[in-house]
Amino acid sequence: MLRAVKKEYGQHFLRDPNILEVIGRLADLGPDDVVLEIGPGDGVLTRYLAEHVRLIHAVEIDRELEPALSGLPDNVDLVFGDALQIELPQDATKLVANLPYNVDTPLLVESLDGLPNVGQWCVMVQREVADRLFASSGTKDYGAVSVLVQLAAERTGFHPVSRWVFRPPPNVDSALVAFRRKELPADFPRLKRVVAASFAHRRKTLPYSLALAGLTTRERAAGALAAIGQQAEVRAEALAPADFVALTRALE
Repeated sequence: MLRAVKKEYGQHFLRDPNILEVIGRLADLGPDDVVLEIGPGDGVLTRYLAEHVRLIHAVEIDRELEPALSGLPDNVDLVFGDALQIELPQDATKLVANLPYNVDTPLLVESLDGLPNVGQWCVMVQREVADRLFASSGTKDYGAVSVLVQLAAERTGFHPVSRWVFRPPPNVDSALVAFRRKELPADFPRLKRVVAASFAHRRKTLPYSLALAGLTTRERAAGALAAIGQQAEVRAEALAPADFVALTRALE
């Protein structure tokens, strides 16, 4: 009998083995890789990864999945806990996962600087999230996660995925997105705060948004924008990722 999934954990388990080969290709798996998998579910992807890499750190929040994850290969280190709360393994060189849909964006953002040894990502996310990651400025999909991911990485692969490869099928389609790390801009934690504050009130001008977040005054924000050649009336979606690096420096 199939176990019922838990909606609060955003669980959608892979059931189509053909998608595993796509993941392996986009992730460029190698025998020396140390992979972090968040949300292994019932272990379909975990067992596939174990055949191709040296070590897997699998982090699962749902203790009731322990029977389904019993008997994993010896090169799998299984930990039960909330990936947003526990300390994640720092030796991971790749993040490969069918990410839980309710936490995919915060997990990705935190991994950019929180897991500095991760050089490649290959993640299954909702299609709308996938479209945001590398959206262009000025588009409706462009937001804080777009800026941060594009400053930290370059996209290397994209593969649309039907909802019917999962059990249960989600209400939306998904996509695999692969990307490779670039050198992080200086003071990335402060940059993250500036970017988050900038997009927190999308309909307001940037000086107003930054002041509402308590990062600076409207006057100082307007002066910093002028210093990088931007008008005080500009909104966050009009700035390219590199503009946010310049803005963060100007605000100092």
